Amino acid sequence: MTDGRNTLLLVEDSETQALQMRRMLEGQGFTVQRAATAEAALEVLNGPLPDLIIADFHLPAMNGDELVRQVRLNSRTRTIPVLMLTEAQERDLERQGLESGSDAYVPKSAGQDLLLLRIKALLRRRAENPAPEEPGDALHGTFRRTRLLVVEDSATQRVALSAQLTRDGHAVETAPGPDAALDALRAEPAAWDCVVLNAATARFDGVALAERLHAFRAEAGASFQIVALVRDGPPGPGEQALPGQLFAAGADDLIPSPAPPEVMGVRVRAALRRKLLLDEERRTAAASRERALTIERAQAKAAMAEALGRANEELAAANQQLRDTQTKLVQAAKMASLGELVAGIAHEINNPLAFILAHQGTVERLLRQIGDLTPPDSEAAPLVARCGDRAGSMTLGLARIQDLVASLRKFSRQDDNAFQVVNVPEAVETVLALLGPKLGDRVVVERDLQGAEELLCLPALLNQVVMNLVSNAADAIPGRGRITIATRSDWRIYTITIHDSGPGVPDELRDRIFEPFFTTKPIGQGTGLGLAIAYNVVTAHEGAITVGNAPDGGACFTVSVPIRTEP
Repeated sequence: MTDGRNTLLLVEDSETQALQMRRMLEGQGFTVQRAATAEAALEVLNGPLPDLIIADFHLPAMNGDELVRQVRLNSRTRTIPVLMLTEAQERDLERQGLESGSDAYVPKSAGQDLLLLRIKALLRRRAENPAPEEPGDALHGTFRRTRLLVVEDSATQRVALSAQLTRDGHAVETAPGPDAALDALRAEPAAWDCVVLNAATARFDGVALAERLHAFRAEAGASFQIVALVRDGPPGPGEQALPGQLFAAGADDLIPSPAPPEVMGVRVRAALRRKLLLDEERRTAAASRERALTIERAQAKAAMAEALGRANEELAAANQQLRDTQTKLVQAAKMASLGELVAGIAHEINNPLAFILAHQGTVERLLRQIGDLTPPDSEAAPLVARCGDRAGSMTLGLARIQDLVASLRKFSRQDDNAFQVVNVPEAVETVLALLGPKLGDRVVVERDLQGAEELLCLPALLNQVVMNLVSNAADAIPGRGRITIATRSDWRIYTITIHDSGPGVPDELRDRIFEPFFTTKPIGQGTGLGLAIAYNVVTAHEGAITVGNAPDGGACFTVSVPIRTEP
């Protein structure tokens, strides 16, 4: 009985013999699949592979030896062990079957025990399938001479066997007994391909040597074949069970001795072919495992690199978002602090300014009365006129201070109105009408108002922000130029874009242009509050104002505010 249920493919055209053999094999615990022809067997091999093939030599159409050649030519099936059966006793059929690639040859007339021993020996070697110590090294290369160890106590027979096997192309070494053989194997366990031992000698126990060799190769992880020479002819006393004992001890094949040279050569080559095929299978499997591990490691590294790249991108995005948020917070805090400061300054200036303006009117009225009472030819008349002129100049200065205070109050949003619906085209036209004297004929204003006509906003969004942006654009244009006012809207954002044909805003100044009192205009021509007021008005709408480059090279200011449905 086998330990597991091995699957056997039986290729036999005789229904009677196939039925008998199938019952016998299934009774021993095997799973048997039968094919009546070689062609049908090849069809079966397209599916799950069996553990062993038992093929009759004589088959209809394609013979068994041709079937074995087809099996050996296919990389998927070439390592499956094949046991050849025939009714004939001719030696040439045995040689023909073994040379075709079969692993063993058993006559159908042989007993059931011998057939089972052959099957179990072939299956055992396939199941053991030990991996070589270093796959792909010089000892296991594809193109090399096979190395044999002959264990024979007779010096004459050692010389004869060595000479015969050397003529067949093998590298042969000899050992006179078990101890010498094991010493040679221990020196280079992986270097040997086959051990040929004389089990028919009386000077050492062939079965015990086979057991020791089998145990050694299992322990050392070696893969050499064990071929035993047994006496040809009727067995002597006590030798009835010698073939069975040798197979059970670990022998892979038995050769009758003395045997014709061609039979010896064919049987040894069959054993070596089997060993080399198994070695190649192990090397291929090891190479496949190594490739799979390499691919797996490469995929793991790629996955780690990809994950690291994603993590770096996420960290960079988070860092950029943090910087942007920090910049906005700093800007908001700075503008809030400046708003409070400006509001306080405006309040402190406004009170004494109102006092001065009230007394200024009184002074001017009194000076006019004194002028009316002073004779024209009086010495005091020029002095009174000069005082009137100085009072008028003071009035102009105080008016400028009053305008500055008004701008400061607007910047601090103390005079903001409530949200209301504003007609955008009308508001833009009003702003342009107020700036008409400044624009004159030198600046052409283009309108591209494709946004919604009505917008719920603070009126200052248009009458202060748009006015300041258009005014600054007109101041920045040297000579003649063009200003374009464009509006766009969707269901959530209203955008106002104002760009000009001026020189633009340098990159190094873009972070400062919204700061209060920062201006690039000459002294006396600007307060530096226009863009600061625009920034605060847009912020009150929870929107954003940005500056960039216009298509024709000038500055481009973009105001974006969310569309409101309720104040």
